Amino acid sequence: MNITVFKSPISIITNYHRLAVMTFLLLLLTACTTIALLPTPDLVQRAIAIQLKQTKQDLSQKIDLDFQSFDINHLSISKQQPLTIENLPAYRVLGTYDLTVQLPKRSLKQPQKPFEIYLQIQKEGKTWRLLVPETTTKDHQQIWQSYLIL
Repeated sequence: MNITVFKSPISIITNYHRLAVMTFLLLLLTACTTIALLPTPDLVQRAIAIQLKQTKQDLSQKIDLDFQSFDINHLSISKQQPLTIENLPAYRVLGTYDLTVQLPKRSLKQPQKPFEIYLQIQKEGKTWRLLVPETTTKDHQQIWQSYLIL
């Protein structure tokens, strides 16, 4: 005995609409979560600039070298590794960039300069901090210097 069940075209269309809307909402939710939690290239570039400014100040004091300015170009992120530092989500970000340093009488270019930085999103999820590892303590705990990324 064969029983054939026919669904009305309206119920089939309604089911497809539900599936399409649910798929769209799932993709939207996933995209918003990913965008909010991953470091962007602009954020990485600003973090590298913070490190370069610190290096510039240290070198200026030690060897009396006058850096006029610097430019970061062609930033390429090769890896973003999620981790936890001091109970907050963080990322170890690796990649390369081209650096141009303006000196008083010339410019110095360094292509494909590798970088490794640590970025941490704060509890409220609105701000990021650059974390710089310092020397370890006697009990082998890593100490982190933290800088707000504006």
